[in-house]
Amino acid sequence: MDNITLKNAGLKGTLPRIKVLNVLEAHRHEHLSADDIYHYLQNEGEEASLATIYRILTQFEAAEIVLRHSFETGHAVYELNEGEHHDHILCIRCGRVDEFVDDTIEKRQAVIAEKAGYMMTDHQLNIFGVCPECQESDQKGKRQSDPSAND
Repeated sequence: MDNITLKNAGLKGTLPRIKVLNVLEAHRHEHLSADDIYHYLQNEGEEASLATIYRILTQFEAAEIVLRHSFETGHAVYELNEGEHHDHILCIRCGRVDEFVDDTIEKRQAVIAEKAGYMMTDHQLNIFGVCPECQESDQKGKRQSDPSAND
């Protein structure tokens, strides 16, 4: 994605847009907030206001360059729209977000919508839980706080 991507979406390839797009591409497997993007740009010595970043993300969302999600935190995060549908599983402890695709779930959701008389146009599935690393950390904490576990 580059200046051509912006032009194809009907947007001029301004320097701030290109900078934000570059951050999104560099972190393409992450879900970034406007604050995240702002801090990445600041760390690279780039000038951009948070208001500008929000405005650009709104434009990118309207142009379907990015997808916006509001997970359990209530604040928006963005990811590049690479055209492939996927769902999310999120850790309620550390905020880790993993993506997955499951054909059985996809088919079942279509059947449910059809049975209810709906023509499904889109859907999102977010599963919340505790990731393996946080589970392991919990177990280590229990072993350390329970002296009888070391006998």
